[in-house]
Amino acid sequence: MYWYLKVIRDNYANFSGRARRKEYWMFILIQLIISILILSYTSIVDNAFGTPIIGFIFGLYILATLIPWLAVNVRRLHDIGKSGGYIFINFIPIIGRIWYIVLVATEGEYGSNQYGPDPKGEDFEEIDDIGKLNE
Repeated sequence: MYWYLKVIRDNYANFSGRARRKEYWMFILIQLIISILILSYTSIVDNAFGTPIIGFIFGLYILATLIPWLAVNVRRLHDIGKSGGYIFINFIPIIGRIWYIVLVATEGEYGSNQYGPDPKGEDFEEIDDIGKLNE
């Protein structure tokens, strides 16, 4: 839940920087669980009272989390050194979605890249500075 709240609260519309795999996949997992719970609950209420609220409540949730979902996807692509525009490969039927899943499952680049420092906090480019006195 920490990673989900981190994306929602701390990085709501942050499209810059990098997101590690754990942040991305935990957000997607919690998003899926919440979506299933909302659909289950609204389906029960819909059947019991005959009110068509499934689309309304689920639509509000998806609308509220659309920007953070896009932002975490773009930051995940940045972690592997790709532009956020790679999110559009999802529009290619079947192959595009498979390619995208492979991309977001790929381990991020070590050290800093053009999108920012390593989100794991391990900046391997600073290894040469170990043991030197700060002047």
